[in-house]
Amino acid sequence: MNEQELRELISAVKAGRVSRRAFVHKMVGLGLTAPFATQLLAHAGLAQTAPSTEYKPTKAGGGGALKLLFWQAATLLNPHFAVGTKDAEGCRIFYEPLAAWDPDGNLVPVLAAEIPDIENGGVAADGRSVTWKLKKGVEWHDGQPFTADDVVFNWEYASDPATAATTIGIYRDARIEKIDPLTVRVRFEKPTPFWAGPFVAFWGMIIPKHLFEPYKGANSRDAPANLKPAGTGPYRFVEFKPGDLIRGERNPSYHVANRPYFDTIEMKGGGDAVSAARAVIQTGEYDYAWNVQVEDEILLRLENAGNARGRAEIVQSRAMEHIQINFADPWTEVDGERSSPKTRHPLFSDPAVRQALRLLVDRASVEAHIYGRTGVATGNFLNNPERFVSKNTKWEFNVDKANRLLEEAGWMRGPDGIRAKDGKKLKLVFQTAINAPRQKTQAIIKQACQKAGIDMELKSVTASVYFSSDVANPDTARKFYADLQMYTVGTPSVPDPEGFMQTFVSWEIASKENKWQGRNSTRWHNEEYDKIYRAAQGELDPVKRAALFIKMNDMVVEDVTVIPVVNRRWVAAISHKLKASLSGWDNDFWNLKDWYRET
Repeated sequence: MNEQELRELISAVKAGRVSRRAFVHKMVGLGLTAPFATQLLAHAGLAQTAPSTEYKPTKAGGGGALKLLFWQAATLLNPHFAVGTKDAEGCRIFYEPLAAWDPDGNLVPVLAAEIPDIENGGVAADGRSVTWKLKKGVEWHDGQPFTADDVVFNWEYASDPATAATTIGIYRDARIEKIDPLTVRVRFEKPTPFWAGPFVAFWGMIIPKHLFEPYKGANSRDAPANLKPAGTGPYRFVEFKPGDLIRGERNPSYHVANRPYFDTIEMKGGGDAVSAARAVIQTGEYDYAWNVQVEDEILLRLENAGNARGRAEIVQSRAMEHIQINFADPWTEVDGERSSPKTRHPLFSDPAVRQALRLLVDRASVEAHIYGRTGVATGNFLNNPERFVSKNTKWEFNVDKANRLLEEAGWMRGPDGIRAKDGKKLKLVFQTAINAPRQKTQAIIKQACQKAGIDMELKSVTASVYFSSDVANPDTARKFYADLQMYTVGTPSVPDPEGFMQTFVSWEIASKENKWQGRNSTRWHNEEYDKIYRAAQGELDPVKRAALFIKMNDMVVEDVTVIPVVNRRWVAAISHKLKASLSGWDNDFWNLKDWYRET
């Protein structure tokens, strides 16, 4: 379809001759995603229709206990410090954003009265501002009113470098102003095609000004509410044991009628992904298990067993299981900091070593023998939506080619079979979080590396430690005190890759200065990448913008900043009786208020 045909089709939707649903289906048939098709309509000034809900209960409460199992437990309950999805999900029980992304990529109002668009005047035609109207009558769990002052404060809090918020990248380039007690305007320095970053979805949960204002900046980690949240969500705080348990109870003053259904909620941490899947699908001890990163063979066996109590829910996402290359030196301390951005990795400074490693990852075996339905082998870091997927890259598994690359670069085998050059041996520490698919992936890679003369020590870290935001912990992924590390990034992912590709910009480099909260763990710094990223932030033409993101993907892949392994599907285990809608574009708890159990 050419540009003129697309414009004619959009005009037909405006005139009512073609339905929104038909338009979206046609775009999906052309290789786009539903979220991208929805954005095309929004850009043309067509407000989205409110999504329907299948919520059946006619009153709040009466549902008993909702039991959730997380094999990675939450460690903090401040959404601005969430390092991984387990922290963000824990926060989402109590805190809410202005809007969330539904499974089709539509924005759904939560604390907002409506979704801004060009038609209702909420989105400026020049792309430089968006105006949010807030829902009336919303109260914090302690009875204080939710107002525009809270929204403005969250911007001040997150954008202050001294706060060391993980959300700073979302808020740094915006300016927020209060219009009236229930209206705020987000201003951008330049045209911003993807304006639904601040206050939206995963990174947009809002904390109360009256509890956090005394702790803004350098004292941010001292706030009692980091461990005892008081939000606007469907459940009120009861108990939190970091790394173990969260308990909540129904919020009787919740701002949505007849919700929530459950009387209490329990988010239990610990164990492993297999036992979590079994506790839902086989034994029925829990209603839901998060992120069941389990070999597909095991999931199928549990689902097909007699009297199965639940199922694996598999959702398309941008989730990327990948290996990161440390561009800093993790073994040298500078100013009290290892993996300092001021250092260069002694082995990976040679591009041949990085290129050889890329050839030693047997993605086909990882997909076939570990992930199955739940992961697709890929050479791209950016894999979704389809519009942004590069056709320029390729991947291969070739031990012989890796050996030749290393030989030509002067890395020769010693008597012990390990390659060395200029007195430096190819000995690497490869770390990841403890779970079976990752340990098996590590083993596959180590075996190939041995054949290429690379000695590899495998390190496994408890997930709750590895993804912790504890600045005193030496084993976190953000500190990256190893040569290589592996985990999934991009869960959940909004329908636009701007936040996802922010992982590699220089101002996000994790360091002692920002308490290791920066998202760029690799310490890779490329001025050209920074320039392209900035250009994409202000490019309103969707075709040109997609081309910029494809170029960014190609840069990090070709320079072997990361080694993509599989594009993961997001997988949760859900009881057959539990009615819950998961979105690949937001938290699993994006509509927790609507969860209920069929009797």
